[in-house]
Amino acid sequence: MAHLLRSYNALLQRRPMITQCITASVLFGAGDIVAQQIVERKGKEHDYARTARLTFYGGALFGPAMTKWYQFLNRIKFPSPTKALMYRLWLDQAILTPVAVAFFYSSMSVLEGKPDEAMDRVKAAYLPTLIRNWGVYIPTQLINFSIVPPHLRFFTVSVVSLFWNTYLSYSNAAHNKSQIEAGEDIVEKAQIIDQ
Repeated sequence: MAHLLRSYNALLQRRPMITQCITASVLFGAGDIVAQQIVERKGKEHDYARTARLTFYGGALFGPAMTKWYQFLNRIKFPSPTKALMYRLWLDQAILTPVAVAFFYSSMSVLEGKPDEAMDRVKAAYLPTLIRNWGVYIPTQLINFSIVPPHLRFFTVSVVSLFWNTYLSYSNAAHNKSQIEAGEDIVEKAQIIDQ
């Protein structure tokens, strides 16, 4: 195990973008599998397209953006370690996170072929997800920005993200299902009126 971690650490330093994109891809896919099999108990009814969407999102959209974000945060110079911690935490949670939450739900709508539902899904899921994110990631980032070496910060977030991605997958599926059910209700009501 120690050898594997050393190899991963070496890859992070040599090829941060590809390593972190692969990491994000695997963890988003794994989070979806956990959501479907353990939380939702889908068993043989597993939605493989959903897992593929989350895996793609992690590797192609989230991974590159977060790699660049952490590189940006690590380059900013601050006059003291305390100010560095507070400003990095503020930038991460007050600037990035609100955008990232909206981007996740709108991206999922587009990847599901339902771009017209993106705004409704963002409106329904945004605030609860943002508040839960702060509950998870403010403590995580306090530790991350204060004691974790810069090149391992994305990895630290990624480990926590396995559980967070499970929540995101479940939340997105729940909001998608509620939109489908609302649409079916509208169709049923329209049919009743027509009769």
